[in-house]
This record gives sequence, C-alpha cells and structure tokens, in this order.
Amino acid sequence: MRGRILEINNDENSVEVIKALASEPRMAILELLNKAEMNLNEISERLDMPAPSVTVNIKKLEEAGLISTEYQPGSHGSQKICKRTYDSILISLPGSNVHFDTNMVEISMPIGNYKDFKVEPTCGLAKEDGYIGILDDTRSFLEPEHIYAQLIWLRKGYIQYRFPNNLPDKTILNNLELSMEICSEAPNYNEKWPSDITVWVNGIEIGTWTSPGDFGTERGKLNPDWWNSDQTQHGLLKIWSVNHNGSYIDGKQISDTTLEELNIYDDNFIDIKVGIKDDARNIGGLNLFGSKFGNYEQDIILRFRYDYE
Repeated sequence: MRGRILEINNDENSVEVIKALASEPRMAILELLNKAEMNLNEISERLDMPAPSVTVNIKKLEEAGLISTEYQPGSHGSQKICKRTYDSILISLPGSNVHFDTNMVEISMPIGNYKDFKVEPTCGLAKEDGYIGILDDTRSFLEPEHIYAQLIWLRKGYIQYRFPNNLPDKTILNNLELSMEICSEAPNYNEKWPSDITVWVNGIEIGTWTSPGDFGTERGKLNPDWWNSDQTQHGLLKIWSVNHNGSYIDGKQISDTTLEELNIYDDNFIDIKVGIKDDARNIGGLNLFGSKFGNYEQDIILRFRYDYE
C-alpha cells in the first residue's frame, strides 16, 4: 500500500463518498481492511456483524469507490475478496481556495537519504535485512549504509532532508504537501506514549502533530520476518500541507504559516526537517518508516501543486 489519496472537489461523487463514510459499521469495515484483504465471511466474523449487513455496507463502499472487490476461488466455490482503495481523503469544500485539480510534481525521498541529523538515544536504524551499526550509538547515523535505512528512530532531535526543487518555470505554487508514516518512540513500544513531532520547511516551522503513541500491538504489514514482534510495528500516515492561507495537518489548520514565508523560489532545493523540539511539551521521540517497514509502502513524499502563470 502506498499512501493512496482520494481528492474530492464538490463534484457529483463527493456526496456519495461522504454518505458512505457517515456510518459507524462502514468505518469499522474500512479500518479492518487497512490491515488485510478479507472476504465477506471474515469481515462478518471479525466485526460480529450479520452477513446481510456486511453485504449491504460493502456495496455502499464499493459504489463510492472506497473499496474494490473481486471473486477468487475458495474451498466451497468462489469468494468475494474486499480491499481498501484509499488511505486518506482530501476534501475541498465549496468556495475553498485550495485546488487539487492543478498540475502536480511528486518526489519520493528514501528515509535513509538524510543530509543532516541530531539525535539522542534511544536511537537507531534498520534496513530490510538487519540493524545498521550499533543500537543507541549516534555514530551509527554516519555509517555509509544509512542510505538503505527503512526504519529510523530517535528519542530527541531531528532528521533533515534536502529535496530537489522540481517546480517548473513560470508556475505559481498553490500547495506544498508532505506525507510520511510516523509515530512516537518508546522502549519496545507503548500505545499511550504522546510525542510532539514538528516539521520545518526551509527552516520555517509549519506545524506540530502530537502522536498518541508508539504502535506495536499489531504487526506492521510490511515488516521483514527478522523484526521482533515486541518492538515498534507501524505508524500513522500523516499529511502536512501549506497553501496561501496557512498550514495544515490532515486538512486541519494548525498555523498561519503560508507558502510565501517558505521562500520556495529562492533555491534549487528544499530543506525538510522532522524532529522533536527541545522545549516540546511531550518529548516522546519519533519512528520514521520507509517503504519496507510499517503499513504504508512509501517513503517521504513531497508534492507540489501549481498553476502556470
């Protein structure tokens, strides 16, 4: 799964999507299908929901495009397999100045390809086939292998990346969006371990999200076999964005910082920093997941949405 985003803009499908989401049983089905593809009987058993109700709700979600289904051979005839089609939904309300129908540039940055860091233990890095360097030793972040990291964790500090500025010439930037799978960092794991995680763009703070915990109860879908089950397993897919009106996390405004303050046009690169501020209320560390760990098959994604002059 790759952090798939559905963008709706006051069109005829918007109402159907919103209606489909306005149901606790259907939201429970979407949450369940985030963990694995399932047939109707499995959904019925896991949610303790009557089979006819499952069928009706699946049809509503399918009509809204929020899940897809296919028939596969089973032990007793064919079975209907359901899977979720999106991980996030971005809604542009009528009259909004945020437009998602513009041109877009997307850049994927491997989490191990950082340009700078400042970390404090507990800290470490892992790749697909094992740890990198020595656990809780900051020198491990200087190992040449760090570029292959698929999971990075730290108790305090930051990781900084330099993205190429691929915004085309003679364009007007309307929206900058940054998405990543992330969570707190606790010993082993702790579902109730808040941490204030902040993002900076070109040195300008755009917003802080308080992660509720370090998630380890359910195994990450992408984690390699060697990764122990008593450790951090997955994060949450979070989206920071900035437009001409302010800065947002998952569509909710969290600051008045605008695109104009980020000096996007000044250089051929854009610096992105993710970390824990020294004076944060909740210093609970962070885990950053690459495309081979956690639940989302993506690295750090930077998107530009723009119009031509």
